[in-house]
Amino acid sequence: MSESRAALRYAKAILDMAKENKALDAVEKDMRSIAVTISNSKELKDVLASPVVSGASKKSALLEIFKGCNSITEGTITMLVDNKRLAMLNEVALKYIILNEQLKGKNVAYVTTAVPLNAAMEKKILKQVATITGDEVTIESKIDESIIGGFILRVGDLQYDASISNKLSNLKREFSNSL
Repeated sequence: MSESRAALRYAKAILDMAKENKALDAVEKDMRSIAVTISNSKELKDVLASPVVSGASKKSALLEIFKGCNSITEGTITMLVDNKRLAMLNEVALKYIILNEQLKGKNVAYVTTAVPLNAAMEKKILKQVATITGDEVTIESKIDESIIGGFILRVGDLQYDASISNKLSNLKREFSNSL
């Protein structure tokens, strides 16, 4: 099973538990904190991925870092330590956030571009995605110069790749096949 599918399963289980305990927003706040903290700390990422550091040490460090978080979040950390899946904590947190946003009727559109989006382009993308999905949408933009130009748009499990690098690779494939 891929890490992404496993993270999604954990996130769904956490979402169900949070829903039962009426703690969706509290757990989402914790998950956002976890995602930001791990994303901004190379040292923490390294510790979580390290086979040398014991699970108990990782667990105590994380519980200290995220002191005061919801009991469901603490249970998530404990469960991932027990199942030796702590390295995927960041991905579980991100998947939880997406699932909770979808539950609220909001979607997140992930837009990858070679250059930063201006306000007019963001507004145009928001309008188009809202028309397609019928849901309220927020944009998360990411800059990746390797796509050369154009954009890659991902909403839920839909992806539209209008990047120059994708078009070039399609041309290369067509050219190779015609020889």
